[in-house]
Amino acid sequence: MSVLIKQIADYADRLNISRPPVLSGKVSRFDGQMVTCNGFPASIGTLCAVDLDDGSETLGEIIGFQDGENLLSLHEYGAQVKVGATVRAIEDGAMVPVGEGLLGRVVDALGQPLDDQLLPEQAGRWPLAGMPLNPLRRKPVAEPLDVGVRVINSLLSIGCGQRLGIIAGSGVGKSVLLGMITRFTEADVVVVGLIGERGREVGHFVEKALTGSSKARTIIVAVPADRSPLLRIRGAERATAIAEYFRAQGKKVLLIMDSLTRVAHARREIGLAMGEQPTSKGYPPSVVSMIPRLIERTGTDDRSDGSITAIYTVLADGDDTFDPVVDSARAILDGHIVLSRLQAQMGIYPAVDVSASVSRVMNDITNKGHQDAARRFRRLVSVYMENRDLIYMGGYTPGQDPELDEAVRIWDLLQSHIQQPEHDRADFAESRARLIAALTS
Repeated sequence: MSVLIKQIADYADRLNISRPPVLSGKVSRFDGQMVTCNGFPASIGTLCAVDLDDGSETLGEIIGFQDGENLLSLHEYGAQVKVGATVRAIEDGAMVPVGEGLLGRVVDALGQPLDDQLLPEQAGRWPLAGMPLNPLRRKPVAEPLDVGVRVINSLLSIGCGQRLGIIAGSGVGKSVLLGMITRFTEADVVVVGLIGERGREVGHFVEKALTGSSKARTIIVAVPADRSPLLRIRGAERATAIAEYFRAQGKKVLLIMDSLTRVAHARREIGLAMGEQPTSKGYPPSVVSMIPRLIERTGTDDRSDGSITAIYTVLADGDDTFDPVVDSARAILDGHIVLSRLQAQMGIYPAVDVSASVSRVMNDITNKGHQDAARRFRRLVSVYMENRDLIYMGGYTPGQDPELDEAVRIWDLLQSHIQQPEHDRADFAESRARLIAALTS
């Protein structure tokens, strides 16, 4: 940890990042991950080094103040901190190094490389908390973004600058779908935040995503589930800050955050540790305010022609799509894609439930013929799925419902249109043409 602390200080020196003067205090109380020290001037988010008995140091972050003292949360679990240990401010944590040198790399929440290679000095820096945007000057979402997945391109078209949620339970193909989007999208830069994922999943995703031509445009910020809640939150903010930097360069950026729910869980841990009162299902108010603040940093810009198209995964524990995080995200996002366990059990991958999914900007970026075809497709899928059990039991009689008759007749084509092998790419024009062909056969 001491090496990491020195690297952070060196970064601050080389990039001229604002560093507080040498400020220090003494630990007055230590409770698990929470450290209280006598106060010295510092802002929330300031990174601090805490001395340990063996001469090494551990890293902590100021998260609040109480009775004239500073409250810190440690980044490392199990650190042996004693009352009276020295706490020193090493960096204000407000700016992060950004630049072209991050492309093709995997970094952690503090910007340190995880791929066993030296990270070059970055040309720029960007506020970790982002820069405010004037909502009246944001450019409209006016053109589609090809993500290379047929069912999304044709039925849930995504626009450049749109914010979209993928709502899914466990084991329905969420990670595979994200990997396909990462590799197949036409975006100039792809920033992936793997927040709170299992270590094995992180390694598997990196191996799949950083291959071939997609590696040169992809940046991964990985903070596994065993890291502290502060690092998980900082990882989400760092991934967003990197995306904002490239948007300011006029790039078409795709930001993938997996998952927004785990970021909310991290914020809940911090809020409860600071004494916030839990409200709906144990989430304190700070969680509800954090979600829109993080999401609103993405989208189109008011200063450049760049855009951040953001895809956030939202975990529906027990397939509960009315979880407070799901509700908050759905209210602020420009659409959502629901992954269906039933379709996954039927072997339909990607398991997108087209009836329950919606893109709120699709009508702004597609022509009327495309919209009518997508609407008709969704209706036929919905009718078939509603009567599926009746059909299988032999209770369906042809000729009673023309719409159901058509859905049964072309069901194989509808199912084939949704399905797509993991390694096959379907561009936007091909997806639209195949949609229309399925409905006119």
